[in-house]
Amino acid sequence: MCNSACLQFIQDNLSRGEAKNKRVLEVGSLDVNGSPRGIIEKLLPLSYTGVDISAGPGVDEVCDVSGLAGRFGGDSFDVVISTEMLEHVRDWRTAIANLKSVLKPGGLLLITTRSEGYPYHGYPYDFWRFGEDDLRSIFSDMTVLTVASDPLVPGIFIKAVKPLEYKEKGLSQIALYSIISKERRLRISIGEILFFRFTRTIRELLSAALPDGIKRLAKKILQLNK
Repeated sequence: MCNSACLQFIQDNLSRGEAKNKRVLEVGSLDVNGSPRGIIEKLLPLSYTGVDISAGPGVDEVCDVSGLAGRFGGDSFDVVISTEMLEHVRDWRTAIANLKSVLKPGGLLLITTRSEGYPYHGYPYDFWRFGEDDLRSIFSDMTVLTVASDPLVPGIFIKAVKPLEYKEKGLSQIALYSIISKERRLRISIGEILFFRFTRTIRELLSAALPDGIKRLAKKILQLNK
């Protein structure tokens, strides 16, 4: 799922020489409103595999990002691409570790994701916002070639190369901005997620065409939970 700026970033930052006869993996490949697949397949890769957590257009295999290394093994792909997926993964550290693991030394990683200021968009969940400094820190164990902001809406893009002599960096102390807690956090609890979804449902009730009595009750519930 990606906007026109995401697709343009992929087109501008992946050449025929980098993709031709290479094994390409797209993680979060379900085509909801746009996919880089058509752009990349024109570059004549050896293979193109799209994975996501559920079946649908663009998905060749159902596989959670946390299971990539177990499913495909380490150093399996020459190019790994993920567009608009990372912000939806609660355990982003395990997701990143798997993206790095399945990439061959010397391989390319291209990622697009959302930054602070972009609204909540649960498909079905939404947790994090990434900034330039966040991505540079997260991928400091790789050679970062390009970091660019989405020119249309708050978002960030990165292109990086996995070194031939790769040593993975620990990410346990990196905090990200959470769209749920509205602050930088190391992690989000299940309780916080449930509370966020509960209060969001109440607010949706307040904006719906419901009897005044139900709306008054919804407002009282919100006040009690502040």
